[in-house]
Amino acid sequence: MDKIEVSGEETVPLDAISAGVGGVRILFVNVFAVNGGSGWVLIDAGLSGSAGRIRNWARDHFSAAPPTAIVLTHAHFDHIGALEALCEEWDVPVYAHRDELPYVTGERAYPPPDPSVGGGMMARMSALYPRAPIEMGGRVRELPADGTVPFLAGWRWIHTPGHTAGHISLFRELDRTLIVGDAFCTTKQESFFAVASQSPELHGPPAYFTTDWDAARDSVQRLAALRPVIVAPGHGRPMAGRETTEALGELAARFDEVARPAHGRYVEHPRLA
Repeated sequence: MDKIEVSGEETVPLDAISAGVGGVRILFVNVFAVNGGSGWVLIDAGLSGSAGRIRNWARDHFSAAPPTAIVLTHAHFDHIGALEALCEEWDVPVYAHRDELPYVTGERAYPPPDPSVGGGMMARMSALYPRAPIEMGGRVRELPADGTVPFLAGWRWIHTPGHTAGHISLFRELDRTLIVGDAFCTTKQESFFAVASQSPELHGPPAYFTTDWDAARDSVQRLAALRPVIVAPGHGRPMAGRETTEALGELAARFDEVARPAHGRYVEHPRLA
């Protein structure tokens, strides 16, 4: 798969992405927090075993108090790994799209990954990645149908399926900040070496876990239409500036050419998902 290059000058530090928005990278995935004025909200929950690091980072950069809520972009293992441990200590509600709820209420496992796509070590190893659901019981709540984000005035969630059925991204119109989840990446997530170097470039969603490529293309086009100025992805460096906006537009326009694999389990047989 190809890439959309972006200047390294467009990257921004994780701890100062935009007003009230910060993040931390844990191995190969990013976790974000947003200050909502009367409290803060955690966006995703990283890898298993990272609860202590997330808590320490949040205490140092946001507050010693627990967040008012945790919002999930989706429930893949690298975005909910520390969720149970964090909730045991914080005792806060967890919000997700209704189509993502089965994966956090113990009802359904994700479809198998496709190690054949991407041509990199991260893709080849994907058969080993956890995909079983977790059981969060009554703690999980459906995101409001009107697109508002609980406890975060000025933000809205946008349904961006493709990578998963209930994937969402979050957008703040005031400064055009976009928290992407895995709708697209700013690194080639299939490649171990790209993940290690974090070279700034736009790619589609992690291919080995993406099960609906038409929906994934439509989601990137929907996000590009927002013309975000600041982009905070689940994988890769946050980016900001006009070149980032233009590069996302190019990714949306050329998605089938540069992001969709030529072959693969869900490319050729989408009904297997």
